[in-house]
Amino acid sequence: MELTGQRAKCVALLLLTAVCVKGDFVEPLELNTSLRSLAESQTRLPCHYRTEGDEKVVQVTWYKDLPDGNKDQIITAHCSDGHTEFGRYSGRVRFESSSPTENSALLILSTEESDEGSYTCHISTFPKGNFERHIALTVWILPIFSLDPVILVEGQSFRVAATCRAVGRPVPRLSWDTDLPGQFQNRTNEGWSVSSYYSLHPLRSMNGKKLDCLVWHPGLEGPRRISNQLVVHYPPDATISTPSGHLYVGMKNAELVCDGGGHPKPQNITWTWYRHQPVCCSSGGALPDGASVVGEKLVFARPLRVNDSGVYECVVKNSVGLGKAEYTLTVKESRKAGFPADNLLLIIIGASAAALVVVLITVVLLVNRYHRQRNKKLEMELSEKMVEINSFSRQASFRRLNSVSTDPRVQAEDYALLRVDSRTKNSQMSLDSGLPSSLLPLKAQQDEGVGPREPDLGHQKEGDSPNEEDWAPTQAVEEGQEDDDGSSSSYQISEALNNHFYYSNGILRPKPHANAILLHPRGQLI
Repeated sequence: MELTGQRAKCVALLLLTAVCVKGDFVEPLELNTSLRSLAESQTRLPCHYRTEGDEKVVQVTWYKDLPDGNKDQIITAHCSDGHTEFGRYSGRVRFESSSPTENSALLILSTEESDEGSYTCHISTFPKGNFERHIALTVWILPIFSLDPVILVEGQSFRVAATCRAVGRPVPRLSWDTDLPGQFQNRTNEGWSVSSYYSLHPLRSMNGKKLDCLVWHPGLEGPRRISNQLVVHYPPDATISTPSGHLYVGMKNAELVCDGGGHPKPQNITWTWYRHQPVCCSSGGALPDGASVVGEKLVFARPLRVNDSGVYECVVKNSVGLGKAEYTLTVKESRKAGFPADNLLLIIIGASAAALVVVLITVVLLVNRYHRQRNKKLEMELSEKMVEINSFSRQASFRRLNSVSTDPRVQAEDYALLRVDSRTKNSQMSLDSGLPSSLLPLKAQQDEGVGPREPDLGHQKEGDSPNEEDWAPTQAVEEGQEDDDGSSSSYQISEALNNHFYYSNGILRPKPHANAILLHPRGQLI
């Protein structure tokens, strides 16, 4: 009994192992898969079953699920009987591999919108049975687009300037690329189509400006651009010019140019000549002989004459309207006459003013330079004079100190002779100058030894006061003077001595001075 039970367990295990060991799908891995394809392109529906062990694929069949729940057979491949295509799919589909039982992928050679739907790959194996994979196919249609421009006329009301249309699956999206001031409106229509309208107020300045339509679709890597330029028609705005410059008698190849402008470009240009200024309702005459119209130019084939003067009018027309322009032609007697006298006078005045400004600037610079050099020279001379004055002042101080002897060893006789000699010299100076000796400059008196002197220390005893007869400031001057002028001069000399000397302990000493150099009686500097 135990042996029988073990055998039963082994058989059950073998059966379970046989059931578990079976093949599986390599692709698609999932039971239900979604794919997307583009119309008019090749579509691949994957289906690849890999067998295991003794398992073998006997037959492969592709079906398409119908809306009513039935299935539409597309193609079948048998391991020994080959493959068969069915119905409307004949010639439009085939297996990707030459061995459909090994690789059962299906190719739709040219996909159509009607190919969208759910497909089933049915695999029949022996001995394992049947296996399936379900694929949902979505077919996209790349957009077909167009742009319809509108020709506008300046002055029209707000209206559509361009229309952009696109058809695709799914429905495309439209937008505009422009700098024009306007508005656009999108409208979705039946059959996977959409339209966009761009509207604005037309102006001549808008002519030729960019107005591009952009088409967006998930089947495209980026937007598709439809290039377009706005077209606005407007009437001519005529102008007349003369590239020859000033016109004068005898000038050759003279011409007048009529620039019509406008859009579209004018094709009809008419010239008229008036001998005098045109008035209302007056008609012009024929052009002067020798003048002809060449395109937009009025050309004089001969030299100009005085009687060619007058008013020339050109009329320009296009499909929208017309424009007129007038030009008063005055032919001068000579080429120089053609140059405006006012302009020549202005040029002369301007040149003269510029020359005057240059001269004034030059004079100012020279005068400024002269004064700087002169001031510098005066500063140098003043500095030299100051040095010279300081030198003279020091020399005078040396003379004053040397003239006054403070040595007690000087004998009385020598001192008396010095006083007599000083008086003699002083008298001589007064005679030479014609002035009394009391009015001689103090500096001269000091240089000649005239003035206060220290007392004779050799004859003065300690504690004695100085002799008033010898030290009175006016003593030496009053001798020999008996008139009023003499007393006045003595007073002035006394005041000068008081300003330069002072008494200290009975001794007359010089007052300190910034430029004075004092010598000690022993010959040393103080």
